[in-house]
Amino acid sequence: MNKTATSRFSIFATPSKKPVVQQIAIDLTSNEAESLEQYCEHTGKVAEDVIRELVRGLSVS
Repeated sequence: MNKTATSRFSIFATPSKKPVVQQIAIDLTSNEAESLEQYCEHTGKVAEDVIRELVRGLSVS
């Protein structure tokens, strides 16, 4: 890749540093699923973000 292309398309010049992602599947009761859905509708957030925020708020001590 020439110098112009490297500066113009820098994403190709350096490797991406994406965080490692792990998928987790959980079973929810219908009441739990409904609560999550209502919360998401009320806040405008998607379920993934809500769950991520809850996990980040956990105390590990």
